[in-house]
Parts: sequence; structure tokens; C-alpha cells
Amino acid sequence: MTGMTGNLRYADRTEGGRRLARELEEMQRADGLPDPLVLALPRGGVPVAQEVARALRAPLDVVVARKIGLPGRPEFGIGAIAGEDPPVFDADALQMLGLTEDRLSAEVAHERGELHRRERLYRGDRPAPRTAQRTLIVVDDGLATGVTARAALRHLRRQRPERLVLAVPVGAPQSVTALREEADVVICPQQPEPFEAVGLWYEDFPQTSDEEVVAALHPTTAR
Repeated sequence: MTGMTGNLRYADRTEGGRRLARELEEMQRADGLPDPLVLALPRGGVPVAQEVARALRAPLDVVVARKIGLPGRPEFGIGAIAGEDPPVFDADALQMLGLTEDRLSAEVAHERGELHRRERLYRGDRPAPRTAQRTLIVVDDGLATGVTARAALRHLRRQRPERLVLAVPVGAPQSVTALREEADVVICPQQPEPFEAVGLWYEDFPQTSDEEVVAALHPTTAR
């Protein structure tokens, strides 16, 4: 379920989430989303996923995945990790840059530590939600390379869900196509070309804070 809508920019992540919610509500009415659980990729995916969870009347949680950056250029993602799973690397990027997975062991260890820190912060004392035999809807604010989403989807696939759905408001066309191999359904209404960066497709694209994530997951205790 993908499509083009004239490559319009979203006002903000909330509007992006409402756009996804409309498509997912149609699937829900057709009984295509049994026992749904909405899992946001923090941090930016959380405000998008809030709208989806609200529309579907589904619980909201997170699946924490961390990008592995190029040494010296951490913003340049060449891999990602989720849970205790092995890293997922962009093999073409490694070859082009002349890197091996062993060369990135320090970056992997650092990001694994940050992943665990965020899981503790976001979840607190709550146990991880049940994922087996239910519909898992993974939500982010956009797909650039797609490597972080790929790591998250593979991590969740090992938990034997009934159905695995990836929903993002905007994404690079090649990344959307590639991730159809990982999810049962990919929903991405906007697939502009050239893509360049997720933030370009939002009018308002502030960084989401840890505090906002915690407040979304623990609304009754948020101050």
C-alpha cells in the first residue's frame, strides 16, 4: 500500500501520523489488523505513532533501534542494531568505503549501550509488550536509507508476529521498495524523487526529546 500524493510537505509529524492513520483505519475496518500494537521508532517516530495508536485505539510502545555511523561521521548511517541482534549493515556502503564489520566494533558497542539506556529510560519498570501472534505496526517519521527500520523489522520478525506492518509518512522510493522484503505491508504515502532528507518534507521538524517520548508512553505519570 504505497502511493504518491503530489509530493506535498506535511505541516508536522502530527499531520504525518494522521495521514497514516487514515490508511490504517481502512485496513482495520477490513479486519486486516488483528490485535494491533503500534511500535514507534524513537525518537522522531513517537509523535507520528501517537496519532496512529489513537485512531486505531491500539496500545503504543517503542522498538528502540540505533543507527551505526561512519567513524568520524556519526550522522552518516551505514548500519543499525535492535535488541541483542547482530548488526545490520549496508553491504554496498561498506564495500564502497573500504570498511569491514570488524572495523566498526567500537561504534556497535557504543550504540548498543545507548540502545539499552534508552530502553530503560522509555520503558521504566514496565515489561516489554507481547508481540507474538499479533499485528505489529512499526512507525517512523520517514525513511532515508531505511537501515534502522530494517534492523527493527528483522528484530520483530524473530518474535513471530501475526503480521508486520511498516508505516511512514514519507520515504525514499528505493528504500520503500527494499523494505517490502522485510514487512508484510509497507505504507508510505509520499515517495518524492529526489528525496535528500526526511526533514525536508515537513514544514516543522523539531528534534523530539527523551522527555516527550516518556510522556507519550506514560501519559498518566507525565507532569
